[in-house]
Amino acid sequence: MIFVARNQSGETVEYRDTKRWLWILSVLSPAVPMVAVLAMIGSGNPIWSLVPLAFYYVAVPMLDAAFGEDDDNPPEAVIEALSSDNYYRVLLFVSIPVFYGSFLISMYAAMQAATPWWAMLALAWSAGVASGAGITVGHELGHKPNRADQWGAKAILALTGYGHFSIEHNRGHHVMVATPEDPASARLGESVYRFALREIPGAARRAIALERERLARKGLPFWHWRNDILQSGAITVGMAIALTAWLGPLVLPLLAVHHLVGWLQLTFANYVEHYGLLREKRPDGRYMPCEPRHSWNTNHIVSNLMLFHLQRHSDHHANPLRPYQTLRNFDDLPRLPSGYPGCYVLAVMPPAWFRVMDPKVLAWAGGDLSRTNHVPGYLPG
Repeated sequence: MIFVARNQSGETVEYRDTKRWLWILSVLSPAVPMVAVLAMIGSGNPIWSLVPLAFYYVAVPMLDAAFGEDDDNPPEAVIEALSSDNYYRVLLFVSIPVFYGSFLISMYAAMQAATPWWAMLALAWSAGVASGAGITVGHELGHKPNRADQWGAKAILALTGYGHFSIEHNRGHHVMVATPEDPASARLGESVYRFALREIPGAARRAIALERERLARKGLPFWHWRNDILQSGAITVGMAIALTAWLGPLVLPLLAVHHLVGWLQLTFANYVEHYGLLREKRPDGRYMPCEPRHSWNTNHIVSNLMLFHLQRHSDHHANPLRPYQTLRNFDDLPRLPSGYPGCYVLAVMPPAWFRVMDPKVLAWAGGDLSRTNHVPGYLPG
């Protein structure tokens, strides 16, 4: 499809979104566990339960390396037309039943008598990885003000029991990003494991406090049906009750594994997105506005097409209401060495992560450690 508009000089600008149909990969990628389960059932071989993990953590980083980066930007003149094209929004909603379908069939297969314990764990883990990517959909929809998008966000976030995300992310993380006060911004010298212990409870506490304040301004108690956290949480609890009635109480430990893995997918994303970056303070003690340079960016095309452009995170934080199809690349941004899946693999090995990323952070800060968000006392090796 060609988008046509006029720029400020009155000249006609035409733009063809060459990725228009490729965004369907973001809808299809969560179906990988579903396909693996069908292959496992059809062949009777539980080794298929490991295929999604190999796909997400091995194949995708290799594909990112093979296909490289895409630095195409839509012209500013067509942004409004591109943003208003409902096709891109529909893809977000179409992906939600795919996420749920992969989750449900994985739980069903895991609970069959013929499934060995290790395959049960692999199925729950694989489904959790896919569902964790669903938080990306909740992230995109949760930034939109209309009621349908807000409920879409609650529905997909309920899949991993992370219904507080939109509140924490929009009203907490976006306000305090790239500062020591933000539990969702990783510090230079902080391993992903230490970060998880700070980020997961810190984000939950902040979301509860923010929602409590919002309800109090309306004269409502925290335990009220208009509490956005409780609304999504009710879906999560209802789903757990339904699964227990369908598959038996032994599904609950697998559900816990699934949810924890989903949470960790978000934790890894938060970890790589702002590692070590710091917004400077003004003379009045307030932080400078968030700019594109305060987020790590990556244009690796395969993983971006699987994550609704989440990895163009720099433009997102500078312009949080921009829909995913309009996010831009800039030449002077801090850049990750791979797409998110490859960076997750690197981050599980802290010495390797520090060896690759610490020099990048210091280069970004002009060699001045005081201009980074770092662990107190940490000296990059």
